[in-house]
Amino acid sequence: MDKAAIDKAKAHFGQIVEEQLQRVEEMKKPQKWIDYEKTKPIIIGIIGGDGIGPFIAEESRKILEFLLQEEIKSGKVEIRNIEGLTIENRARKMKSIPDEVLAEIKKCHVTLKGPTTTPRKGDEWPNIESCNVSMRRYLDLFANVRPVRVPKDGIDWMFFRENTEGAYIMGSKGINVTDDLAIDFKVITSQGAERIIRLAFEHAKKNNIDRVTIVTKANVVKTSDGKFLDIGYKVAKEYPGIECDDWYIDIMTAKLVDPKRRTQFKVLVLPNLYGDILTDEAAEFQGGVGTAGSANIGKQYSMFEAIHGSAPRMVKEGRAKYADPSSMIRAAAMLIDHIGYSHRAKNLEMALDVCGNYEKKLVTTGRDTGSTGAEYAQYLMDTMQDPKLKEKWENYVKAEIEK
Repeated sequence: MDKAAIDKAKAHFGQIVEEQLQRVEEMKKPQKWIDYEKTKPIIIGIIGGDGIGPFIAEESRKILEFLLQEEIKSGKVEIRNIEGLTIENRARKMKSIPDEVLAEIKKCHVTLKGPTTTPRKGDEWPNIESCNVSMRRYLDLFANVRPVRVPKDGIDWMFFRENTEGAYIMGSKGINVTDDLAIDFKVITSQGAERIIRLAFEHAKKNNIDRVTIVTKANVVKTSDGKFLDIGYKVAKEYPGIECDDWYIDIMTAKLVDPKRRTQFKVLVLPNLYGDILTDEAAEFQGGVGTAGSANIGKQYSMFEAIHGSAPRMVKEGRAKYADPSSMIRAAAMLIDHIGYSHRAKNLEMALDVCGNYEKKLVTTGRDTGSTGAEYAQYLMDTMQDPKLKEKWENYVKAEIEK
């Protein structure tokens, strides 16, 4: 028995416990939600990221400027570019988010973020932490919210994935006790579980949805997942008009592909790792992760992003201008809705459906066989000005249902 290794592991674990108890105390402090109606200007930061990120971010900014042109002119909204979140700069500074970049991000109320490279063992880059994980922690973006809608299949899901706990928040805190023993950690707190579960129930209540499903692996991961599940049912008692049920993550992945069962699910709430897996599976139903946007919500800050990767190969091959900006533009629609412009967000979502799934006058292929991102963004803006947009969208939904 290697006593020195055991003592080192004990000290490491003790430090983790101390850090997490401090975090619990911070979460216990009352904090109000930002009121965008009373905020002037609402500062929107555009973070290009790396790889194809800056290319699709540029097109997404054009869409935001088009939809919010009146608010920008009046000073109600300000849009800023935030540089420095490239893998090259992060590797040079040996930080997932360099200090000066984080300072600029914190000056913004909401951000729209392109994909960023997360190094892994064997890469040319140092194995620094994912900047997404860091940003969620630094800004306390506790709720990852992802909608998935496929009318022809009767699918209308809203996922609430806990964003600041679970296995991911401890992903860089594991320890190699000896050459033969590696241990990672998972954290669930009462405060963290309650706030994400409550947000899911509040969404259901606000939208007249009568079911919330909790997804865990509490039958095996009894302590942390067990806490998440117990708190879920405690919160559910405060919403008597909403049915609450729970499923284990393994069988849930199967039921999402079961045509007889999948339409029964509406709002799903789950810990971090399970949420990441399940929402990527769910995105495949509406065309893949390249078509899906994602919201990361906190009480004071929010970040909206494309959920696909940075595709460095496309950049190396000179194909970045052909990257499909749809995922980041869908995230832009979620951002616009979040700050209070729901009607304009709906028009953008309708245009994305009409252009990408119905008319298809332009198609992005990632190569010169398809349109550039700039051409596709212009197609979207032209479509949003079409007085027949709603009619076209309704025809699209009808055609999808009749398939």
